[in-house]
Order: sequence, then C-alpha cells, then structure tokens
Amino acid sequence: MSELQFITPRRVHTALPEPRPRLDHRLGAHVSVVDGRQGVRFRVVAPQAERVSVIGDFNGWDGSRTSMQRVTNVWECFVPNVSPGALYKYRIHGPNTASNVMDKADPLAFATECPPGTASRVWDLSRYQWDDANWIASRGQNTRLDRPVSIYEVHLGSWMRAPNGSWLTYRELAEQLAEHTCQLGFTHVELLPVAEHPFDGSWGYQALSYYAPTSRYGNPDDFMGFVDTLHQAGIGVILDWAPGHFPNDTHGLAGFDGTYLYEHTDPRQRSHPDWHTLVFDHGRQEVADFLVSSAMFWLDQYHVDGFRVDAVASMLYLDYSRPVGSWTPNRHGGNENLDAVAFLRLLNNSVQKQFPDSLMIAEESTAWPQVSHPVQAGGLGFDFKWNMGWMHDVLDFMSRPPEERPAHQAQLTESLGYAFAERFVLPLSHDEVVHGKGSLFNKMPGTRNEKFANLRLLFGWMFGYPGKKLLFMGNEFGQRGEWQHDSNLEWHRRDKLGWGLQRWVCDLNRLYRVEPALHGLDSDPSGFAWVDRGHEVPGLISFTRRGASPRDLVLCVYNFTDSLHVDHPFGVPCAGFWRERLNSNSVHYGGSNHGNFGGRQTVREPTRGFPAILPLVVPPLSMLMLAQDDVTEPYDVPDTDHDR
Repeated sequence: MSELQFITPRRVHTALPEPRPRLDHRLGAHVSVVDGRQGVRFRVVAPQAERVSVIGDFNGWDGSRTSMQRVTNVWECFVPNVSPGALYKYRIHGPNTASNVMDKADPLAFATECPPGTASRVWDLSRYQWDDANWIASRGQNTRLDRPVSIYEVHLGSWMRAPNGSWLTYRELAEQLAEHTCQLGFTHVELLPVAEHPFDGSWGYQALSYYAPTSRYGNPDDFMGFVDTLHQAGIGVILDWAPGHFPNDTHGLAGFDGTYLYEHTDPRQRSHPDWHTLVFDHGRQEVADFLVSSAMFWLDQYHVDGFRVDAVASMLYLDYSRPVGSWTPNRHGGNENLDAVAFLRLLNNSVQKQFPDSLMIAEESTAWPQVSHPVQAGGLGFDFKWNMGWMHDVLDFMSRPPEERPAHQAQLTESLGYAFAERFVLPLSHDEVVHGKGSLFNKMPGTRNEKFANLRLLFGWMFGYPGKKLLFMGNEFGQRGEWQHDSNLEWHRRDKLGWGLQRWVCDLNRLYRVEPALHGLDSDPSGFAWVDRGHEVPGLISFTRRGASPRDLVLCVYNFTDSLHVDHPFGVPCAGFWRERLNSNSVHYGGSNHGNFGGRQTVREPTRGFPAILPLVVPPLSMLMLAQDDVTEPYDVPDTDHDR
C-alpha cells in the first residue's frame, strides 16, 4: 500500500500504531530519594547541546554550580535538598559557538512560575488525594456514543472574576462552575486551554508548558481539586489542546538545544502564517512522543475526560494559509501532511487503548474524509468532529430578518445531506463571539424581545438537530457584548428575558438527557426523518427524531418567520395524543404564551405519506417539541421522502 493510499482512508484499512512509552515518567523534575538523600532528579532532552546545567533559586541561578551529565540524548543530574515549589531552568550551551547559550524552561515541567515569570517549578504530583472514584467507575457509560453529550465551553479567566477584577482560583471557580453547570444541565465542561502559556491574549492556544496547568489560578493540586469537584458533581471535564504549533518565546521550545528540535528545519514549514507561531515537526519521533505523552499525562494525572484538539485542519494540510510557492509538497506532490496524519492516528489510538472511556474531538473545518472513523478503517480515529459547516450556515441564516429567511432555508436543510458522514458536535463556540463578530444576541435581528425569541429558536434548532451540543459561556443568558478574555461575563445584566433564556437552556438540556430520541441515534440516519423541509409553508420546518426503541419518538417544529400559524396540519407517523414537551414561546421563557395547551390529538387522515394529521398552533419565531403519548397506532416510518 502506498503512502498516498494511506491518506485517502475511504479505500484502505490501516494497521493500528502502537502506543509509545510515556516521557513524563522519566523526564522533567521528579522528587526523589538517592542514597538516603531527599532531592530532585532532573532530566531533559537536548541532543545537540554541548553542555547543560540546572539553574534555580536553590543555587543562585549560577550555571557553574550544577552541571548535568549526558546519557545519549538526555542530560540528567540529582540535586539534593531541593523541595517542591523550587524554581528552575536549564542553561543550555548550543553547538558551534560559545555565544549560543540559552536559559530554557523545562518542556516537561509539571508546574510553572506565574506569567510574566518564565521559570519552571518543581512539583510532587503524588500528594493530591482524589475523591472521584464513582465518576471514574461510571465514566464509560457517560461517554458512549449513544449517550447525551452537552458541553458548556468555558474560559476560566473570564467566566467569573473576583469583585476587584482579579482571577478566581481553581478551587473558587470549581464550586461555582459546578453549581452553574449542574443547574444548566450540561454533561461536560470544556475548558479553553489550561496548559501554561505566556500571553493572556492567546486564550491558552499558544502553550509552552504542555505538562503544567497555568499558574494564573493556582498550583497543580488546585487544578486537580477543580477536576475532582466537577467529577463529584457528575460533570465531565474536556480540555482544549493545541498540538499543532507553539509560540517562539526565547525561554520556550523554540531552538531548544541551539537547533530546531521541536519545530521544522525547513523554513517553509517552520512558521504558521496566521498566528506567527512555530509548527511542530510531527514527523520526528521525539516530537510525536512529547505530544502523545502530554495527552496521556493529562488523562492520567488530572483525570480529565478527553480533549478537543484545536486547529486540526492546519495540521492536515501543508498549504494551509500558505500561498503557492511557500510550502513544500509531500513526496507524492500533494498537499496532505503525511506526518501529521500519522501523528493524529497514533494519538487517537494511544488514547483509545489506554483511556478508552475518554472523548477525542477534532476541530476540523474542511472535508477531510473520515475524521471520526476508526484508525483500523483508515480514519483519523477521533470520536467526534466539530460541524463547522452547520455552525456557519445556521448563524448566517439566523442573522437574516424573518422575511428574508424563507428564500435561504436551504442553509438549514441541506446540511442534513452530510449530517451522518461523521459523528458531529454542533458548536456555538467562543470563535463566533470575538474579533468583531459580536455576541450571539447581537447577531439576531429585530427588537430586544425578538432577539431573545431568535436565540431560543437557535438553541432549539441545535438541540433538535442530530449531533452532540456545545454552547459557549454567556450565551445561555444572552450576553449582550462581545466576549472579552480580560473581563467578567455580564452576569449583572441578566434581566427577566435573560433568565428566561437560561431556563430554556436548562429545559433543553433536561429533555435532551432523558429523551433517547434526541441522542440515541445521533450518528445514524435512521434516527432522523423529515416531515416538511419548509416547502409547504416557507420558513416552517419540521422533522422527527427517534431512538433505538420504536416508541422513542419526538416531533420538532420550527417557525423561523414572524407569522403565527393556527391549526397547521403536520403529518405524523402515528396517531394518538402528542404531548407538547417544549415550547420556546412559553411565558416561562419570556415568550407571548401561544401554544397547544399541553398537547393535541391527531386527526385520522392520511397526508403526504403519513397516516395521521397533527394540527398545531405554531407561534412566531418559535420551536415546539412534542412526544407521542397514548399511541393508538404503531410507529412506522414510510419509505418515501414525504417532502418531495
């Protein structure tokens, strides 16, 4: 099999790459006892260095006092009487010139000095006593692909701050975030990257310490306590993780041993043009081991429940954001990054083998095939992929005035053509409320009341549509301003309509979690059937969702216009009473309270391939969800496409 076939996984079966030994078990700073003396064993990879020493607050930062010995590509030494909390770096003398001397933070540091400080910190990770055994034991049930996954995306530095504007600690955040997330009904929290990073404005996506939680909010024990608290509350923790690139700060990974150790040697591949960062050379075994070990480390030491892997598309394509002539084709002349493909497969296979209950989610914005298909079948091996096409289409559609929407409703309906090609997460994420894009609230057209009605409709569309769910913090109550990473969410601006929107999100999550029709067959086309794509009445769209049991059936009805429809006849696949489970126009959520008084009885009249008609009141700018109740005919989906 050629390597070109290897990267076109529709037609091949790929052998599983074997997981490699963990680097964090032998590199970094480990509290040790040698010959009866308590101290720290330091080890660092620097194959091209001429000389390496440890400098720190325990030796006056003097490079002549604590030299390290070379053992193949690793430099090591034991320093007695050094305790957890000590600050240190490596002084590295690079090759070829006496002036090539650098003070570097430890790539395998388990803790760091708080930025703008740049030193690494010794830490003993064995001290924390976990209390999340019940969560770990049941986690496999919570991460099955047929289970509900509803994610609350959070940036810790701006979710909530102290009254004086300072950061809250991990432990302070944990109690409040666990309570809020439980009230909202989300199953998981996803944290924007917490690996230590020098620049606040990168939001963590430009990390330098791939083994250390940021010290902005506390120490490693505090972050363990954060995860532990959420687990005890029944909430999973997913980390955003960026293994594609890193910043060029002089104390970091760049030119680490005086040569290009972590980044590409080829200048056409070395720098990322969008972020002005350095690109990992995933084809080097040392780099792949460093990154895979990092993932294993977080899953093991911090009990996290998975990763959302950032910017996968930028890793997969050699020409990503690069003009013609400024990138290097692969050996077959193509633009596929063979090394990155192999790395991602190794990563996902390693996680699958060692932590099978965890989730791996790709932010991948192109049509690369089989991102969420098993490595054995030629896929990349992720559990889920962000559905970026769905997100862009639905936000563009929802930003239009209601009178324009019927002419553009294909933006909503055509995405079902690929909804089951991958296992998808539907993201309404941080990326859509920054850099001048405005808040979701201000993307919505109309008056203040209409904006809230449109937000309820948007969230209702997401929870009815096939796929797992993700909502960025603040959207649950209609944050008015664009997200700012260096300030608080607008908790103080929650008004009656904001509280109503938050109740709507709570009830969407509640029904999503208990109703198998809404999650059991998310990635199976048999779990979805159109009732009307909006052809009969433009802007009035409906479909059914079902679960593995024939009795698990819901009808989702959406009115994207500002017209009220009374006794509109919807075809349904079974006769009987249909109970109104949700109505976004309820006064409980801030609506005008038009609805169906708890439910409606069908009329036994075949229509457009359905055996019965369900007449419904459909309020303007609203979503209804109804479930079969007291069914008098068995569920049976006709073979025809009713909407043709």
